[in-house]
Amino acid sequence: MSNWMSGLVFALLALGAAMTGALYPTGPWYEALNRPWWTPPNWVFPIAWTILYAMIAYAGWRVWKADGISAALVVWFIGLVLNAMWSWLMFGEHQIGWALADLLGMWLSIAAFILLARNIDPTAAWLMVPYLIWTTYAGSLNLWIWLKN
Repeated sequence: MSNWMSGLVFALLALGAAMTGALYPTGPWYEALNRPWWTPPNWVFPIAWTILYAMIAYAGWRVWKADGISAALVVWFIGLVLNAMWSWLMFGEHQIGWALADLLGMWLSIAAFILLARNIDPTAAWLMVPYLIWTTYAGSLNLWIWLKN
């Protein structure tokens, strides 16, 4: 498979995960929740996630080019599935606790990818660091919302 075709596959995989955010918007239920003061305005999320999904796709593609289907790539894919499930759990099903559990799994998969990818393609590992930071922040929001609602 050519580089641009394989890159397109990774972009489409990330786009697929991103689409769950569009399928399950926050809506009135979320707006009525007791949320922490450090919750960013709603317009921040699509900007942050657009950048992060591009980085996620590029990191996965770089590891695939360097090492093929490897443990790092399997962990990358698991993390992407967990990412897609979070919006469904939180905004679709209103399951704040299960969304938090999902987010913990996502965080662990991101951290595992970084550890595995650092020896395959250090750039790919570094590309995932902002995602790990954002997921940590999102986890603090999710935990607070779960505890206060």
